[in-house]
Amino acid sequence: METAETLRKPHWSLTLLGIGLIVVFAYYGESVLAVLFFSVLLSFVLSPVVGALEYFHIPRGLAALIAVVLLVALLYGIAAASYNQAVIFIDTVPKYSQKIRSILQPFRQQAEKFQKTGEAVGEPPPANVVTVRPVSSWTDVLTHGVGTVTDILLAASFIPFLAYFLLTWRHHARSATVMLFPLQHRHTAFVTLGLIGKMLQSFIVGNLLIGLLISAVSVAIFGMLHVPFFYFVGFLSGFLSVVPYLGLVLAMVPPILVGLGQLEAGDLVLVVFVVVGLHLLALNVLYPKLLGSRLRLNPLAVTIALLFWGWIWGAIGLVLAIPITGAIKIVFDHVESMKPYADWLGE
Repeated sequence: METAETLRKPHWSLTLLGIGLIVVFAYYGESVLAVLFFSVLLSFVLSPVVGALEYFHIPRGLAALIAVVLLVALLYGIAAASYNQAVIFIDTVPKYSQKIRSILQPFRQQAEKFQKTGEAVGEPPPANVVTVRPVSSWTDVLTHGVGTVTDILLAASFIPFLAYFLLTWRHHARSATVMLFPLQHRHTAFVTLGLIGKMLQSFIVGNLLIGLLISAVSVAIFGMLHVPFFYFVGFLSGFLSVVPYLGLVLAMVPPILVGLGQLEAGDLVLVVFVVVGLHLLALNVLYPKLLGSRLRLNPLAVTIALLFWGWIWGAIGLVLAIPITGAIKIVFDHVESMKPYADWLGE
């Protein structure tokens, strides 16, 4: 006969069903959840600014409005400057195209030779066999959920407003969230929310500082090596380097693209070593110093999280995978039955 404790214990099938429903909800609710998560991250970035303005006796609502407006103005200025440099860069790239083609021509000819050899030795498929083209690729996965420019701008337009309301109603939202839990768990919920907030703030500020540092060093070294558009390419390469999983590859693309046909082979190799060296410095020194004490995620858990959220949300999932997993670990740390999973995620 089953005891009351056995009856209260959730069956594994119900747990599996709950996880499945969460995954389905995350997959189909990407546009809403991604906007919400980015708004939450932005509110944590602006929270110190709002606190500093409140120190001068500025009402919180007005302080939040000033902080959001200043950030939007800053982003607009960066986007305008980057757009002008990007237009100049794109207008200049065709001048290098002939040299780039001449450099890549031997590789292209070799690839075509291999293709012709394969077609010559291979047997043609039977007439009744239908060749099926794969419907998905890594490009399709990474661009999952990325709609038209209008859709992106419409979704992004909600972020400043949500961030503003999250800043103005921060204390109310936190206390109201805590009140959703039973009385005996409210203190744990309050502490958990505070730790998640500190982790998210450290994650964003840490990545921003790392991106700025790598960009500054990249601009300086690319300038000494006479890389074309070194100021724009170095800034772009530095911030692309902090992208999880694909950062190293993405960071190499801008300097190599402008360097082909313009730099000597030795300088081009040196550019590659610089990008790799800066990426490894950030990965092994800067990240542990600035973020290690907050995240405490092991590399295996981070890799699985990147693969999972990249599959669910594409490129957006790669950006949000680490803070989401870090928040999940903090929750597991404070739930007795989930502590073994927290240990598995931790270092």
